[in-house]
Amino acid sequence: MTTQLVWFRNDLRLADHAALIAAAAGGPLAALFVLDDDTPGHWRTGAAQRWWLHHSLASLSASIAARGGRLILRRGRAGPIVRALAGELGAEVHTLDHVEPWAREQVREAGATTHAGVTLAPVDSVLSGTGGRYRIFTPWWKKLLHQMPPPRPLGVPDMRWADVGHIASDDLASWRLLPTAPDWSGGFADWQPGEAGAGARLGEFAASAARYDAGRNLPAVEGTSRLSPHLAMGEVSINAAWHAIADAVGETVGEPWLRELGWRDFSANIVDQFPDHGDAPNRAAFARFPFRDDPEGLKAWQQGQTGYPVVDAGMRQLWATGWMHNRVRMITASFLVKHQLIDWRHGARWFWDCLVDADYASNSQGWQWVMGSGVDSSPFNRIFAPVGQSAKFAAADYIRRWVPELAGLPDDAIHAPWEAGVALLRAGVKLGRDYPAPIVDHNAARARALAAWAMVKAA
Repeated sequence: MTTQLVWFRNDLRLADHAALIAAAAGGPLAALFVLDDDTPGHWRTGAAQRWWLHHSLASLSASIAARGGRLILRRGRAGPIVRALAGELGAEVHTLDHVEPWAREQVREAGATTHAGVTLAPVDSVLSGTGGRYRIFTPWWKKLLHQMPPPRPLGVPDMRWADVGHIASDDLASWRLLPTAPDWSGGFADWQPGEAGAGARLGEFAASAARYDAGRNLPAVEGTSRLSPHLAMGEVSINAAWHAIADAVGETVGEPWLRELGWRDFSANIVDQFPDHGDAPNRAAFARFPFRDDPEGLKAWQQGQTGYPVVDAGMRQLWATGWMHNRVRMITASFLVKHQLIDWRHGARWFWDCLVDADYASNSQGWQWVMGSGVDSSPFNRIFAPVGQSAKFAAADYIRRWVPELAGLPDDAIHAPWEAGVALLRAGVKLGRDYPAPIVDHNAARARALAAWAMVKAA
């Protein structure tokens, strides 16, 4: 029988893996992962996700070995490597259908057969009544629901393994995916990469999913699923995620979180239509937006030194843990592009390098949504007031955790320490010494942003 080569990519699991299931039915298996750093330079797998990838690959390799197989590791341009190994083994190649433009190019070069399994429904299957593709989320979501629920997840298939003992494979450690001195990954210890970790996290969230809608916008509360890195690396299938929550709390109660899965799929739908979504605005007017060249301002934002506590807390959480609360992602992104007038692509690429859940479609869609430049986005004149957002979403304890120099301030003063007066003195905090003064005034920044947008519209 013909050997079947399963080419794993960002789908590092054995359960409910359509490419693996199809391959297992066709003959003896070989398994391959290729680290391809020949993607466009700024979309090379980021540092935080490389940390995750190391541990996820170690987990997958161990799972395959426990079942009598071997995960072959190669590094280089994926398409030619896959094609050459398939030729050496006389194998047919199976992989899942990922939407990133470089992933599609890799498949063309490899001559692989793709299988659905990355999204709830194939991205080109959610069509309007006239057969067109959707670009606005709400009608897209309503049409997607006609195809829901997705199929029930399947387990790990019975597998027979081809003899690949003679095939060369890299040593995972030689890829140096983990940080060396200085080791910045100490705050990543709470994560458990791998399929088993994904299953455990999904089970924990299912037990509390009924409370998701009440707490999801409160950064000081453990109210979100924290499944995003497991989904980004494909350690759990999206079908399994849907059914775990629907079974636990029902689709009606679970709808706020299931809708977030939908937003993830919608982003993939947009990238399938606009492959350069991470590099070019969808709205032509934004190509002439007068962004400021401000390296020092960008550095202050990256390091959590803007003088706005909720912004700084989010950026420090991102650096320390590889993750940021979703509400704070919107606040920090809005601050960069509207308060600082810095190009959204600088922010998108910083997130790409720092996030363990970095996903090209979701990251690009999120930044274009905040900027107002996407096909479905917030209007540019919606400018988050960081102090108001911080107070509205009860971020005081969140700030205390990530901006400890302000921990002594009371709740009513911690969101805007420059207005704290006596409370600041009592806490022993001096602006400019212990914590920076705001790098920009909110009202002045808002007026400047709106003036810039008015110029763009008038051009």
